[in-house]
Amino acid sequence: MTEVKKLVEREVLMNGTQAVAHAAMYADVDVVAAYPIRPYTEVMDTISKLIADGELDAEFIVAEGEHGQFETVKHASLAGARTLVGSSGVGWLYAMEAIVVTATDRAPVVAIIGNRALDDPGAYGVEHNDALMVRDVGWLLVWVDTAQEAFDTALLAYRIAEDQRVLLPLGISMDGGFLTHSEQIVRLPPRELVKNFLPPYNRGKYLVHPDNPITVAPQVNEDWVMEIRRQHEEAMERARSVIVEAYEEFKKVFGRYPGSTSDLQMPENPFVEPYMIDDAEVVLIGMGTVSKPMKVAIKNMRRQGYKVGMLRIRWFRPFPTQDVIRYLANSRVVCVIDRDYSMGSPNRGGVIYHEVRSSLYDLDQRPRVMNFIGGLGGREITIQDVEKIIKIGYEHRDTPITKPVYWVGVRGDPW
Repeated sequence: MTEVKKLVEREVLMNGTQAVAHAAMYADVDVVAAYPIRPYTEVMDTISKLIADGELDAEFIVAEGEHGQFETVKHASLAGARTLVGSSGVGWLYAMEAIVVTATDRAPVVAIIGNRALDDPGAYGVEHNDALMVRDVGWLLVWVDTAQEAFDTALLAYRIAEDQRVLLPLGISMDGGFLTHSEQIVRLPPRELVKNFLPPYNRGKYLVHPDNPITVAPQVNEDWVMEIRRQHEEAMERARSVIVEAYEEFKKVFGRYPGSTSDLQMPENPFVEPYMIDDAEVVLIGMGTVSKPMKVAIKNMRRQGYKVGMLRIRWFRPFPTQDVIRYLANSRVVCVIDRDYSMGSPNRGGVIYHEVRSSLYDLDQRPRVMNFIGGLGGREITIQDVEKIIKIGYEHRDTPITKPVYWVGVRGDPW
């Protein structure tokens, strides 16, 4: 850490939504479109205060609904403005038409998704199905599990999404309630360092401007749709190397790894977080704040002689296939904890479960993969739940899996 950084870095107590709002201020966003829906709303509350206090100079537009929100930032982004938007649950789905077009028009909008259950009946608590609804239409998707990681990832999001090799929208997902509202210490760097890390947004020849007439959202039908889809897919693939570059540059500029609250040098992978995995026979996989009870349970079970580890998935799109293979190839059982569901799917399993199984399919010697669906609607996945999952996984190290999917903590189900 340089002497200048010591003088100007601040430590502030804030929750995950406030952390994203402060990152947007540091990124000097131009246009923000807001519409309230819990649990993401405090992002916009905080930004409106920052604007009122003179900390941020940006257009703050309150839309008539979520569809208008995303249409606003899509057009602003195409015209060269750095943008922020957000939503949760059914609000996210209400904007689906605009959300899809934002991707196909290659507008690098950054969105915060406060994950919550889909209505009706619903809850304000976390489920991941809202964000996962766009998994196949060209959005970059990343999950965070601390307020510090939320702040750092928001800065990374603009660097990655706005790269001319990418130009794709990016959704930052955080667990409703567990992270959107819980407060933690966040290290805020000096603005000078942020300027060094984050270049101005530049669309180049793709800028929508009266001096540069181009067609946006044409109906190209069978003549060009396949070529456009292929170009979109190639941009998603290029994002992998851009993500790696951005994380490496973050370390150089800020002197620490994204999400880290210390300057200690530790092994880091942008796409996944491995934990006690080197000798693990059973590996747990999850996204978001479920990593907290997972880590505590792993420590407890390690003391009892269980060789168990964890792989937290950060980036869901692009999916870290090679990292999943690298870290799981030598394990015997993989226990995927899904805070989502995929009704009618193979084995009646969750979304992450199927992604992991598919990633491992071509291995000659592949681990057994089990699925545990839980924590829906904000219900807690406890340390005791995770310890039970570990024991079930251990029982199947040498035993065929006859029940591949469990629902965790359902009333009346002895799972």
